Amino acid sequence: MRSALVVRGGWEGHVPVEATELFIPGLEAEGFSVTVAEDLGVYADRRLLAGTDLIVQCWTGGVLTPEQEAGLVSAVEDGTGFAGWHGGVVAAFDGRDYLRMVGGLFLHHPEDFLTYDVSIDPARADHPIVAGLDGFTVETEQYWMLADARNEVLATTVFVSPPTPMPVVWTRRWGAGKVFFSAIGHRLDDLRHPTVYELTRRGLIWAAR
Repeated sequence: MRSALVVRGGWEGHVPVEATELFIPGLEAEGFSVTVAEDLGVYADRRLLAGTDLIVQCWTGGVLTPEQEAGLVSAVEDGTGFAGWHGGVVAAFDGRDYLRMVGGLFLHHPEDFLTYDVSIDPARADHPIVAGLDGFTVETEQYWMLADARNEVLATTVFVSPPTPMPVVWTRRWGAGKVFFSAIGHRLDDLRHPTVYELTRRGLIWAAR
């Protein structure tokens, strides 16, 4: 049995408890033993992280101590998977090593929710996270981000103003570990969108060791 660690907390506007609870049954159905942590101190427990196959993070607006940041980044470098969505990853912490690991940083979104299209990259259409899925439309926050050129971008949108191609879903390798990120997930309804739910579920499983 593989192990998953769900780390959740921070700003309640991203409903970290309810959002992560959507995916815990799916992880358990895939054979994961799931532990939940609501304290960032867990990232300083290197022995625990070394035995963890997947970290699912939903934590917005936090601060990692140097020890916690080093523990998390080192665990992923050594093979622990890391996955999450929306501000729970790219608006979480501002440590440089953390941001290098996840591959992106949230900068801005328009004040109002927008309806926008998300396109699957045809060159990546056979990737297990998006295989068989079509492009889709959502009504939610549209994130403008800085993103690392080393990301493998699976899905994109066009930011409304100024019109700018923007990544929505990416994966990357960090050392021996795999990283999955989706920009969608401000509300529970966003994550319940059938395509968003499925690609997120697949992304969590893909990232695991």
